[in-house]
Amino acid sequence: MNIIKIIILISTILNLALAKDNNLANIFDKTKLNGTLVIASLNNEVKYIHNKQRSTKGYIPASTFKILNSLIALEEKVIKDEHEIIKWDGKVRSYAPWNKDQTLQSAISVSCIWCYQKFAEKIGNKKYLTYLNNINYGNQKTGSDIRTFWLDGDIRISAIEQIEFLKQLYKNQLPFKQKYIDITKKILTVEKNKDYVIKAKTGFSGKIGWYVGYVELKNKVWFFALNADVTQDKLKYRKQIVMEALRSKNII
Repeated sequence: MNIIKIIILISTILNLALAKDNNLANIFDKTKLNGTLVIASLNNEVKYIHNKQRSTKGYIPASTFKILNSLIALEEKVIKDEHEIIKWDGKVRSYAPWNKDQTLQSAISVSCIWCYQKFAEKIGNKKYLTYLNNINYGNQKTGSDIRTFWLDGDIRISAIEQIEFLKQLYKNQLPFKQKYIDITKKILTVEKNKDYVIKAKTGFSGKIGWYVGYVELKNKVWFFALNADVTQDKLKYRKQIVMEALRSKNII
């Protein structure tokens, strides 16, 4: 096969992968959610996208920002590691798992807002802006309230941009000490078995729901980013859609 035929073949494969994916569309249709899902291999040789137009549109990251927020808090020595105790302030909040002392591991697992608000107060807006600019995260903006900018501020990021950020994390290419990258990867683990490991984070702004992360297989890694218009009663569909999509593509 000559080089021209090889190029045409590769182009055809890529075009098919980027065309409307009826398989993914059917998964979304079952939940009646309006959203996007991007699934990509490490080198983008294969990429599946549902709702390509939405995949490039920026949305508030909500608690998916806790991935970067953890890295920044560690780098700035706001917290030492995943074991250090974050003392509960005694204020009873609506979500029971938040009403106790936390660690970085538990804080990201239960998406503890008050923990990351404590971090944010110590980090400050100037440092956040520097980090956002250095790694080209989303639109590189914060907002008027340092304690809530990732929930209701000016920061926006697209599903495609989430994928690129996660690839930088996976490849250890973010401007943080390796030990802090390792800790962050560790606390993101949500499922581990003999076949694969999933590292992921949910997010919910009250209107937009996220599920982003990656799947490590023996010889390959796949990245995913979903965002959708959701209400509280439909949050379960974030992970459900991603997992069904990964199975449908024979990734897991």
